Amino acid sequence: MQKPATPHDEKTRLETLRSLKLLDTSPEERFDRLTRLAKRMFGVPISLVSLVDANRQWFKSRQGLDADETPRDISFCGHAILGDDIFMVPDATQDERFADNPLVTENPNIRFYAGCPLRVMNGSKVGTLCIIDEEPRQLDEEDLALLRDLAEMAEQELAAVQLATMDELTMISNRRGFIALAQHAINISCRKDFPISLVFLDLNKFKQINDTYGHAEGDRALVAFAEQIKHTFRDSDVYARLGGDEFVVVLTDTPPEIVDNVLARFNEAVAEYNAQAKRGYDICYSTGIAVYDKSKHDSIEELLAEADTLMYENKQKSVAAC
Repeated sequence: MQKPATPHDEKTRLETLRSLKLLDTSPEERFDRLTRLAKRMFGVPISLVSLVDANRQWFKSRQGLDADETPRDISFCGHAILGDDIFMVPDATQDERFADNPLVTENPNIRFYAGCPLRVMNGSKVGTLCIIDEEPRQLDEEDLALLRDLAEMAEQELAAVQLATMDELTMISNRRGFIALAQHAINISCRKDFPISLVFLDLNKFKQINDTYGHAEGDRALVAFAEQIKHTFRDSDVYARLGGDEFVVVLTDTPPEIVDNVLARFNEAVAEYNAQAKRGYDICYSTGIAVYDKSKHDSIEELLAEADTLMYENKQKSVAAC
C-alpha cells in the first residue's frame, strides 16, 4: 500500500482548511444535494465531499457510507489532492498503490474511485468531490467533464462559506462568523463547565499608518497582526477581525490566570515581527479581557461589549506610550 504524499503547501493548506470551520460540523443541504446528484448521475453506491485534515479525511457530505471519517494514510482522497485534475483508479485491486489497502480488502470494498480536488480562494486544495464503486469501471470524457462541473459547484459552496463568514483581507473569521462560532464555544463551555475568556484587541495609531504610509501598508499591518494571532493562539480558540482595526479572540477551556501568559507570548510574537519587519512603524495594540460568567452574560454580544469597554479604558492609558 502506498500512503499519500504530503502536499508542498501543507501548512498553508491545513490553516486554510481549519479556517473554514467546517470540520466536524453538521450536514448541510448545499453539500448533500451535490453528493446525491453525483450518486444518481454516475450510478455509484458511494459519493462524498471529503475534507483532508492532518491525519484523517472527514466527510462533510456522504451518500452510501456509514463512516464519517477514515485515516488519511489509507485515503484515496489524500492522493487526489496532490494533483490538479481528477484522480481516477479504474480497478483498485489491480493497482499496486491500493491493492492491499484496507478500504479495498475490507468494507467498503473500493474497486473504482474518481475524485476531483476542491480548491478554495487562495488555491489550497482542501478536499475532494469523489465517487466510489464496488465494481471496476472507467469514465469517458463526458463523465469526467460532469464530475468537474459538480466539483466546481462544491467549490462555489466552499467560497460562499468563506465569503459569508471570513474576512477577505486577513482570511480569518469576520464578525458574522465569529458570533456564531463564539456562541457555540460558550454553549459547549457551559455544558462542560469550562472557563472561557474573551480578549478584545484594537490596533493603536492605525490611522497614522494609513495616513503616513498609505492604505496598502495599512492592509499589510492588518494581515501581519492576524498572522500573529493565528500562530499564537490554538486551533480550538475562536478569533476574528471584527472590522477596521478591531480583532477578538475567545480562549476556550483556559483559566483566567493562564490568559495573561498566552497574551505575553502574543506580545512577544508581535514584538519579534516588529523587529524583523522594520516597516518604519511598530504594530501596537490595546487589549480588554472579559471572563465569561453565565450569571451576568446572556450572550456573546454582552461578553464582547464588556471586553470592548475594558479595551477602550486601557487604550486611553497606553496609546500615548505606544
